[in-house]
Amino acid sequence: MSTHNPINHPARSTYRVLTGLSGLYLVIFGGIGAATTGGDGLFAQDGGSVLGQGTNLANSLLSIVIGAIVLIATVLGRNIDVAVNRVFSYVLMALGLATLATIRTDANYLGHTLATSIVMMGLGTLLLLAGMYGRVGSEDEHQAWQRARLEF
Repeated sequence: MSTHNPINHPARSTYRVLTGLSGLYLVIFGGIGAATTGGDGLFAQDGGSVLGQGTNLANSLLSIVIGAIVLIATVLGRNIDVAVNRVFSYVLMALGLATLATIRTDANYLGHTLATSIVMMGLGTLLLLAGMYGRVGSEDEHQAWQRARLEF
């Protein structure tokens, strides 16, 4: 147990709602993107624009998968969502940074624009916050965390 991450934080339900909305956004973005760019190649670099962001079929399918996993984990809860949020927060932030570096090159395989990279990094940051503050536990675990935090 980490003494830095709280257990039963008062805002955990708010973070859970926000991660659910983030997952839903990714599914909707990916669904609209898949419908818009379905006739193009999988890694087309002249892909369409969806909700003000650049995308192609590969990026749309990736967004659907990540969004669905985040949504399922949010519904399941029981600290499964905390682990999933931490993993996918790093995935989304790394994806945003990697595509930011390749926006105007031939290596822009996901058809990202600056707006897409910023949104991915923002969603990654939100998932990281939820992963840090969304942990739930028994009252005994909460008290143990409080004691450890005060001793630190």
